[in-house]
Amino acid sequence: MLLAVAVENTRTLVGLVFEGTVKRHWWVGTDPRRTADEWAVLLDGLLAGESPVSGVAVCSAVPHVLHELRDVVGRYYQDVPSVVVEPGVKTGLPVLVDNPREVGTDRIANALAAVNRYGAPCVVVDLGTATTVDLINPAGAFVGGIIAPGIETATDALGESAAQLRRVELTRPRSVVARNTVEALQSGAIFGFTALVDGLVTRALVEQSLTPGEVPVIATGALAPLIVAESGLITQHEPFLPLLGLHQAFTRNR
Repeated sequence: MLLAVAVENTRTLVGLVFEGTVKRHWWVGTDPRRTADEWAVLLDGLLAGESPVSGVAVCSAVPHVLHELRDVVGRYYQDVPSVVVEPGVKTGLPVLVDNPREVGTDRIANALAAVNRYGAPCVVVDLGTATTVDLINPAGAFVGGIIAPGIETATDALGESAAQLRRVELTRPRSVVARNTVEALQSGAIFGFTALVDGLVTRALVEQSLTPGEVPVIATGALAPLIVAESGLITQHEPFLPLLGLHQAFTRNR
């Protein structure tokens, strides 16, 4: 059983993966102040009663958390094989950008899993603290992507900056044209970000001489359920995509 830990800026996805299938998963808050010992206690609590861990794979978009998780792996899981996805680790995925070290390893894990499951070309949309749209070309190479604010990030900033607006629950309103402020904010968040994603995916595919509607578009991330049903281009929803990518990276590096 592989213990896979994918750290995002706001949330961390922890899962147990066996033979390419996610058997258990948990979302926990990403706290840069959490020490290695605290991480170890947290993981120990989540894994209580589960099958023994036979391997560990980690990726992180937060450098300080990655430092602490390295310590966890080195001290608490030293008896099992481990892989930390970072520049220099073999993934089998060519990264054709100006500086591959700048690409978040969570995005690499997503792309790796998407290509393995759906083939190339494909597009990965990750909806979390940020909204990322990443493109894998027909040759199976990561050729770049787009980074925009996340849905919560944008709506929280609006609530803090506008005197008469406030934070609202992110859920689908009754209609696009709202009759009250709460639903107006929800409409802007849900339908606005759906249009953002569909527009960016379309432009990215056209720029790469690919046809929108003919390329798999895979959505992942904690906030993906908000727009998957509204999008006209998202073809698959894979909530555990980074865990599957970590499993692929672990298998390749054993």
